[in-house]
Amino acid sequence: MRILVIDDEVDLCENMRDILGDLGHDVTIAHDGPSALEVAASSPPFDVALIDLKMPGMDGLTLYRELKRRRPAMVALLVTAHAGGDTHDRAAREGAFRVVPKPVHFPALHALLDEALGRPLVLVVDDDRDLCENLHDLLRERGYRVALAHTEADAQAQLIDNRFQAVFIDMKMPESDPARLFELARVTNPDARTLLITAFRPEMDGLIDAILARGADAVCYKPFQVPELLGTLERLLVSEGPSGAA
Repeated sequence: MRILVIDDEVDLCENMRDILGDLGHDVTIAHDGPSALEVAASSPPFDVALIDLKMPGMDGLTLYRELKRRRPAMVALLVTAHAGGDTHDRAAREGAFRVVPKPVHFPALHALLDEALGRPLVLVVDDDRDLCENLHDLLRERGYRVALAHTEADAQAQLIDNRFQAVFIDMKMPESDPARLFELARVTNPDARTLLITAFRPEMDGLIDAILARGADAVCYKPFQVPELLGTLERLLVSEGPSGAA
């Protein structure tokens, strides 16, 4: 597991590095928000960020908003010595996974890390940014980790860097071939379930049928019926074989 620890307390960071490293995790340290953003942008994706809630300059929630925008699949745990009041509510509204009180209890933290990484990782490939954000929030609320890609090149990079359990592929994006994207997903993430999404049903039916015949698992038509979409995804992740249309 790749973990990014952001805290202005140097001793705490070193303790985190030593203890989590001994447990087999790859730990990177940053002591402020700007440094954390630079590290997150220049490194392979981190699975989890442990973010101090109160730091000079950029506070933890502000930093998390920026990290979420740039690395939406990363799970965030906010670490604080001031866990009372509305801290948990604010963290939950922002999409953070948990609030971890200081002093950190490492057995409990390790259990949280295991729980966070046990959640299925889903990639949504679509050039409609508003739709992606809505799906991101919806799926996160249902317990999924969610990555977003708005171009075929971005999707390719994400598929190479991560191991997804499910991939949503928009059938009509500028300068993109959905059949090629499907094959890329199948090669890089052979165990992932693939769901085709489109608002252009008559126009895309032939291509949809062709990609389903090559092994795609389901098609979901826009505008989405949320219960059906979530039900299709949940069934695919616990079953074998194609589910059909939603």
